[in-house]
Amino acid sequence: MISGGTQDGVYDFCVIGGGIVGVATAHRLLSAYPGASLVLVEKEPSLGAHQTGHNSGVIHSGIYYPPDSLKARLCRAGAQWTKDFAAANDIPFEVCGKLLVATDSTEHARMLDLYERSVANGVAVEAIDAAELARREPGIRGVGALFVPATGIIDYAKVTAALAAQVEDMGGRIMLGTSVASIVETARAVTVSGPDGAIVAKTLVVCAGLQADRMARMAGIRTDFRIVPFRGEYYRLPAERAGLVRTLIYPVPDPALPFLGVHLSPTIDGDLTVGPNAVLGLAREGYRKGSVNGRDALDVLGFPGVHRVARTHLRTGVRELRNSLFKRGYLAECRRYCPELGTADLLPHRAGIRAQAVLRDGTLVHDFLIERTPRSIHVLNAPSPAATSAMPIARYLVDQIQLPANK
Repeated sequence: MISGGTQDGVYDFCVIGGGIVGVATAHRLLSAYPGASLVLVEKEPSLGAHQTGHNSGVIHSGIYYPPDSLKARLCRAGAQWTKDFAAANDIPFEVCGKLLVATDSTEHARMLDLYERSVANGVAVEAIDAAELARREPGIRGVGALFVPATGIIDYAKVTAALAAQVEDMGGRIMLGTSVASIVETARAVTVSGPDGAIVAKTLVVCAGLQADRMARMAGIRTDFRIVPFRGEYYRLPAERAGLVRTLIYPVPDPALPFLGVHLSPTIDGDLTVGPNAVLGLAREGYRKGSVNGRDALDVLGFPGVHRVARTHLRTGVRELRNSLFKRGYLAECRRYCPELGTADLLPHRAGIRAQAVLRDGTLVHDFLIERTPRSIHVLNAPSPAATSAMPIARYLVDQIQLPANK
């Protein structure tokens, strides 16, 4: 049995998952329960190896979400926490702002609706016309735009590393390269077992991201959904084009579609990326184009909810696949608001994979999905902006934990 930090070999808390949400949850647990014993297990050799380390690094403002929704509240709080934490820990970040660009009258109407939602959400926003857009960003064209000044950029892997260092300073233990093969809960404890042995804890929190549904089933929780991987492919502009824009440039989202569209994103390291698209993946952790994992493919293709999503969004899915296969199609998405881009500007960049929970009836789950047992709590869906909202999510989770009487 693996044990440490306790006299009886039983931890107060075990956290599964070394992404930013899992590490923030470990941090919050030790802050809320000083002196508690805690172990965090991560199957990869490093923290933040998947969604945390493969996103565009945006500090989101909360502009998109229904007023007073959990996502809106957590995002607003998370944006401020992220900036404060970065400033206190010498993590580079920049509040560069974001422009949501409308390229035609239909998008302009959506833009005005989004403006009203932003005001209701308490997010500072400014509506500008085509002339002002061209003045602020000469390389961008549109009939109008919304400027969101609070949006920023950061490297979330660095935030995760800083949080992890504090977890260890508070007495927590982080075990990398530790996979989980079974989860067994009894009235008194939860046993997490893998090839290297077993960990026993009084309370378990699972923040497993791309593997969330499998961890839940392993724990005996009945799930009526699947985590479906959507591969997001990015390009990077040449270094001499990195100054093309000063702010993040997003299209106005179509509310009928589940993703935000291809955007131009300056990064905190000085690059300028373009993306992502959204292509159904056949490997949950396969970042190379064409990656296929047999188990993952069967999970996707054998689930009725995926078939319903495919029928509902057939035209969009075909377009996204075409744009993945042919650079000119991808480029056309960008040229709608940045006409001066050419195919030579789109250089290869690392891809990301989004864990999207899909219900059996084909519903895409856009909000947080959490399941509890007497001694565990499972984060089954933590959609964007989970990285921005990581610490408020962690606080929310810890507040949900009902500690058994024998704690």
